[in-house]
Amino acid sequence: MIKKLSRHEMARRVAQDIPDGAYVNLGIGLPVTVLDHFNPEHEIIVHSENGILGMRSLKSGEAPDPDVANAAKLPVGLVQGGSFFHHADSFAMMRGGHLDYCILGGYQVSATGDLANWSLGQPGVATAVGGAMDLAVGAKRVYVLMEHATRDGKPRLLDTCTLPLTGRGVVKRVYTDLAVIDVTPAGFCVREMVQGISEAQLQSMTGAALRFELQKA
Repeated sequence: MIKKLSRHEMARRVAQDIPDGAYVNLGIGLPVTVLDHFNPEHEIIVHSENGILGMRSLKSGEAPDPDVANAAKLPVGLVQGGSFFHHADSFAMMRGGHLDYCILGGYQVSATGDLANWSLGQPGVATAVGGAMDLAVGAKRVYVLMEHATRDGKPRLLDTCTLPLTGRGVVKRVYTDLAVIDVTPAGFCVREMVQGISEAQLQSMTGAALRFELQKA
């Protein structure tokens, strides 16, 4: 029996790969929950595109400040030494290569690292890419956190994205509820899988060829 990771477990797994002292942006949606899994002792500096550097999750019982919210409009706290600044300055940080990592959600990722995460391509539905394209091309490393398949079982990891792209060749690693997968010059390479799933099963749920080079625990 395959036991998929919960959204909480997925967020915790990504947090484990962010090194001490890194500057990181968390995208709207599931990536925002990664904030809850950073250890304050590691001094990871979290950026929010609406103009925060030094964002942290609220402590247990801490009353939210209505003037302190992240890009998803959720209440957050500020670490000692954190700062607020103009939106234009925030985007200069994003575009200027100052972020070590960006964790984004995704609809699709291609075997060459293309990312589609802003539009489902539905006619008549107004969508906007927002800051996702700036983060995708500006961060030094882009990690994508998403479920392995859609609700109706269609794969999100594909040879070629079929949805409008956010960025080409930008994704370095994908974290799903089934696996951790690197994007390499030779395509997708599986580093970890959840317990109870076989290589054949994971391949059958993926829309592109997989190589398996599992990391030892």
